[in-house]
Amino acid sequence: MIVHILCVLVLGIGCSAAAPGIADGARGSPELNALLDEYVERTLRDSPLWASQRGDLRFNDRLPDLSYAAFESRRGWERDLRARLRQVVESGLEGSDRIDAALLGWTLDNAIAWAEFFPEQTPITGRSGPQIELPQLPERVPLRTLLQQQQYVARLESIPIYIEQHIQQMRFGMNAGRVPPRIVMTGSVEQCREIASPDVIADPTRSPMYSPFRDADPDDPVASAAREAILRGVLPAFDRLGDFLEREYVPACRDSIGASDGRDGLPAYLLALHDHTTTSMSAREIHDLGRAEVARIRAEMMDVIRRTDWFASRAAAGLPSDSALLAEFIQFLRTDSRFYHKSPEALISEYRDIAKRVDAELPRMFGTLPRLCYGVRPMPAIGADTSPTAYYYPGSMRSGIPGYFVANTHALDQRPRYEMIALTLHEAVPGHHLQISLSDELEGLHQFRTMLGFTAFVEGWALYAERLGLEMGEHPIRTGGRGLYEDPYDDFGRLTYEMWRACRLVVDTGIHAMGWSREQAVEFMLANSALSRHNIESEVDRYIGWPGQACGYKIGELKIRELRARAESALGDGFDLRRFHDAVLLAGALPLKLLEERIDAWIESEGAG
Repeated sequence: MIVHILCVLVLGIGCSAAAPGIADGARGSPELNALLDEYVERTLRDSPLWASQRGDLRFNDRLPDLSYAAFESRRGWERDLRARLRQVVESGLEGSDRIDAALLGWTLDNAIAWAEFFPEQTPITGRSGPQIELPQLPERVPLRTLLQQQQYVARLESIPIYIEQHIQQMRFGMNAGRVPPRIVMTGSVEQCREIASPDVIADPTRSPMYSPFRDADPDDPVASAAREAILRGVLPAFDRLGDFLEREYVPACRDSIGASDGRDGLPAYLLALHDHTTTSMSAREIHDLGRAEVARIRAEMMDVIRRTDWFASRAAAGLPSDSALLAEFIQFLRTDSRFYHKSPEALISEYRDIAKRVDAELPRMFGTLPRLCYGVRPMPAIGADTSPTAYYYPGSMRSGIPGYFVANTHALDQRPRYEMIALTLHEAVPGHHLQISLSDELEGLHQFRTMLGFTAFVEGWALYAERLGLEMGEHPIRTGGRGLYEDPYDDFGRLTYEMWRACRLVVDTGIHAMGWSREQAVEFMLANSALSRHNIESEVDRYIGWPGQACGYKIGELKIRELRARAESALGDGFDLRRFHDAVLLAGALPLKLLEERIDAWIESEGAG
């Protein structure tokens, strides 16, 4: 993450990543280690919820401090730490210390750049914020001991201050003219009202935040304290938040949707692009890349359509143009009941079945697997109508919390079965769960390296993981089959997801840099993917509310595929897929330039070996 150019250039250190197992464990500079230690300690202290999820339980009774003073304090510290890091770099570094320094510099440069745009002043949308996160808190932090339960109650008691800080930050934003598009606030008021509904006020034990104590004796002092905290503090706080959003904030939000129309304009969007892609690509370059990918994937889609039973029956009546045929096929997919589950339980059951099938494929594709297990569960009802099809919640062996692939069971007629294999590969394994858990469990590197997450790497890997389904199963692509995508409808679902990510490059840049309307973005995605209208509208609203993030997926995936092709070409019969995957994953998340340097060093090492 950075403003204009890669940190390795800012620092002038010309980083070269070592091959895995050669210098990853080297710890040379005490001065650099002290800075890394300081960064880790301050970050965990400032992010107590994340610390708990990672297994650092020292701050279990705290919520983040979102006050103006807290942000000013951190920003002053970041600038000071950056200056001290520059002095350490100028004194000379070797081996993996140079990579650690580059990554710390990148992280600090990014934070310093974003400070100019005060992102804390827009902390809530219909997809994120305390009204989404806090009801799920009991499932994301350890609550096994009496002390941990008491600390959780202390967090409940802190929620009124936490909510008030959100309101204060949004008022700062309103005064500065820094407000989000109104469309991204859809659902936020209703979410607050649901948390503080009359039913929950009448019986606080119905609150999801009381769930750790549902089986406790009602007279248990900790359970009683939790009920009191919810009734006297949490529910009134969310009632105030709902009133503020409805009466003041949402009416003050802007009608325009592009980041370039907002208070911070195009510079903030260009920073977001650089942040999420870890490249210096312009909005136009990303837009044009997206259009090229859309054309390529569209041709592959037509090949898959010709393998379906639908095509066989349709061909008898004569075939229209490819564009008309694709439109007919997509309409068929969106309306045929065989592609949709009738119950949430059936949807979750099929996801779990796919996940177990994939688990058995992993040992022959990866030399190193995470210790942490994962589960599949339905998305909480609150916020599901404005949420994506699925997401992943990380866990940690240190905290004793598993990872979770969370699937949306709202609006089942918008959750097609032909997307389920690709989505499981992306959110669970070998996608997010495998990559994020391996990063969390890294050994021989500074803890700082386990805390990084670059969108292009994390989401690029997960999109690459979808494609690995072609190499799994009884008939992998190397033997002429299509792997887990042997059913052409599933294969079309894979391409739909890849097309979706290509469309994002076009739509995100179109909205935020080129003046596209919401309907223009929706129509482009409807014409080029088989996603349902509900999903597309939800996704477009996500791009409006999170500029640049959606561009990291495709750009990261293309780079990983490029590096694999380079390794296969250079190593020939000596190419080992398991070792390649380890080379990609076992240094943690990296900006794409550093990943490329690491893989080039690995190829050289493999060739010499």
